[in-house]
Amino acid sequence: MTSAPTPTSASAPVIAPAATHPAPAGTLVILGAAGDLTHRLLVPALYDLTCNGFLPDDFRIIGISLEKETTESWVASLRAKMESFTQDKHAEFYTVSIDEEAWSWLASRMTYLSLDFTSTDALSVLPAAIGTGNAVFYLATQPRFFGPAAESLARVGLMEEGPERFRRLVVEKPFGTDLRSAQALNAHLLSFLKETQIYRVDHFLGKETVQNLLALRFSNLLFDPLWRRDYIDHIQITAAETLSVEGRGVFYDATGALRDMVPNHLFQLLALIAMEPPSSLKAEAIRNAKQQVFDAIRPISPENAVRGQYTAGTVAGRSIAAYRASPGVNPNSMTETYAALKIEIDTWRWAGVPFYLRTGKALNSNVTEIVVQFKQTPHPLFHMADGSAQMPNRFVYTIRPEKGADLYFNAKHPGPETIVEEVVSQFRYQNAFGAIPNVGYETLLYDCLQGNATLFQRADNIEAAWRSVDPVLEAWSKTTTPPDFYDAGSDGPAAADALLARDGRSWATFEQIKKDN
Repeated sequence: MTSAPTPTSASAPVIAPAATHPAPAGTLVILGAAGDLTHRLLVPALYDLTCNGFLPDDFRIIGISLEKETTESWVASLRAKMESFTQDKHAEFYTVSIDEEAWSWLASRMTYLSLDFTSTDALSVLPAAIGTGNAVFYLATQPRFFGPAAESLARVGLMEEGPERFRRLVVEKPFGTDLRSAQALNAHLLSFLKETQIYRVDHFLGKETVQNLLALRFSNLLFDPLWRRDYIDHIQITAAETLSVEGRGVFYDATGALRDMVPNHLFQLLALIAMEPPSSLKAEAIRNAKQQVFDAIRPISPENAVRGQYTAGTVAGRSIAAYRASPGVNPNSMTETYAALKIEIDTWRWAGVPFYLRTGKALNSNVTEIVVQFKQTPHPLFHMADGSAQMPNRFVYTIRPEKGADLYFNAKHPGPETIVEEVVSQFRYQNAFGAIPNVGYETLLYDCLQGNATLFQRADNIEAAWRSVDPVLEAWSKTTTPPDFYDAGSDGPAAADALLARDGRSWATFEQIKKDN
């Protein structure tokens, strides 16, 4: 079996090492293929996999949507989107040029079908198109279609596995809107599918910097002895955006910052930071270790949660209207565009160490990072130039915009006086490994084709995360108190600062974050 070609032209972009084990032969069926997710993320990821030799020669892609398109027009729209990325160095996928051999190889394997994927009658043509081989069905659809589409696939026999073939379903987030809806969706899917057939995507887990957290923690003895309550004062996890709702008002007003980011993205980072060493790198060992973290999270009380909403302001020189003035948003909306939580984990390793999580829109910086704040030495001997005590050490792990890590420690300032100054040792992915085009879905798609569920969430993982935040969601749904307002372009509401200040702590400032990166 031959695999996808690797670019050979002199102008070809830098790519990762070619795969030693291409994915098995089969068909990837994308439901919702005319949508943004397919154009912006899935197809660029498939192109990267093609360039790197991860796809087998006997590989096909079938796109399905209601839109009246032909295969030719669909492929042309995908190519146009790919070309647009070559003009934007800040795009999620950026490459200097498109390798024609790789794109032709991929495009020649694409077929488009215009049909209703929730209808068993409409889907009856699909078994013949797929044949008897392996197949992965990717639900790149709105959440309301997850259940009906999966059930229709099962009813026409497309999810039936055999000794020589697999059939898998990929479900995008959001997986439910609270504990009850997540449990209902899990129960519905598991009524006609096995758990091993369901791959629940959290695209954060496809990012190289997120995957590296396991390697960072468990392949370096440098970190392991210090990664516990004896040495760590607290940990901050931040996902801040300068973007406002940007035309997504209808979706966002029904969702909010907490549902959109916390029980999925931020909780996955929390689990990777807080989990115990897994017994192996097998999927179930890692997912079991994550589940232990989720089970140990103390129920979050509303007193440990902040709900903010942006008002009019200026972000990076752009005037931003108030959230309540955005199209599709209720003029009296109580939906939060900012959420901050204090989380406590009742384990031997983390007892007494608070984890502070925050996420928000229309802030003054685009950053996703983890700050591990170490304790002060038991008896500080040194002082800084201004006379204050030496700085406690901290470790800052940045997922975006820069990808890397900064370790802050003290060093003696040159001169006759015995004073210290905080210095930093930096690691940057691009400097160490070069710039490699990657949207974060490459590994997820490849792992699903290979049957590796490590980076996908299990039903109990999903439900445990919702169980932790449900008390906050319920309290917010009943309150008549408006959110804590903050100006667009600021670093969030004052109540978020107060959340840490009452513990004698403070957030890493966005100005400091910008300087660090």
